[in-house]
Amino acid sequence: MDKKQSWWQIFFKAAVVGGTMTVPGASGGTMAMILGIYEDLIQAVGGILRHLQKSLCFLALFCVGALAGMAALARGVLALLERYPVVTSYFFLGAVAGGIPLICRRAQIEKMTWQALVWPLTGLFIVYGLASLPKDLFTAGLSGNAPTLDMPSLSHFLWQFLGGCILAVALVLPGISVSQMLLMLGLYEPVMEAVSKFRFASLIPMGLGAVLCTLLFTRLLGNALDRRPQPTYLLILGFVLGSLGQLYPGQNRSGLLAWLLSGLPAGWELLFAPLAAIAGYQLLARISRRAQ
Repeated sequence: MDKKQSWWQIFFKAAVVGGTMTVPGASGGTMAMILGIYEDLIQAVGGILRHLQKSLCFLALFCVGALAGMAALARGVLALLERYPVVTSYFFLGAVAGGIPLICRRAQIEKMTWQALVWPLTGLFIVYGLASLPKDLFTAGLSGNAPTLDMPSLSHFLWQFLGGCILAVALVLPGISVSQMLLMLGLYEPVMEAVSKFRFASLIPMGLGAVLCTLLFTRLLGNALDRRPQPTYLLILGFVLGSLGQLYPGQNRSGLLAWLLSGLPAGWELLFAPLAAIAGYQLLARISRRAQ
């Protein structure tokens, strides 16, 4: 870990990352990168065998902070999204956009090349492809009731474990939304309910899958950042750009124009939505600069 951080800084940043993951379309990985703790997470997970005690202490503190952030903000964020969906979504749009300059600096783009176009476009199409999958896709073909968190059968245990493995991709890669993955699995509402009511025991199977696969994906990503940093950061840039579309509050996705128009602010939102976007951008841009 290149930059020494106090325990309360790690806890606070983890809480913000955890709170961000409760927002459908928002990426905890993106927030971790903006806050300057993403590389520390990659190093801690990737080097857990070489620096066991140091890595475990860091990861334990981060996990506690992330769970605290999720528990504290889950109900509040969902309530804001329900009552003021446009203004809240515009705030998060601005917040995610505020981290884009940081990623561009990490990519060290000195001149326009084919890589500077191809890698971001690749990341953009990956996010778009994942977002195009219908909600509850993985539960649609199951017989009987859809998976829940409180059914102790082996099939539901394995289903949660598989869900955790899929969530690991979203946990590791910035721009991929954990909430979006939960929606695809049909587990978003049960997980949010369990978190808000502090029923963390019901999340153990999913947590096991997420931890094991996160260890694998993190090592792969760490190697990519070490050996090919520019293409990796450019791919991450595409992920983040793609996540902006998931945060846009448009409800009608039957066509691009209809989707854009349905997400535009109207009435009193016409004033407050742009202000919320500017506030989100400025807040995260300042945080990302201080984290350097």
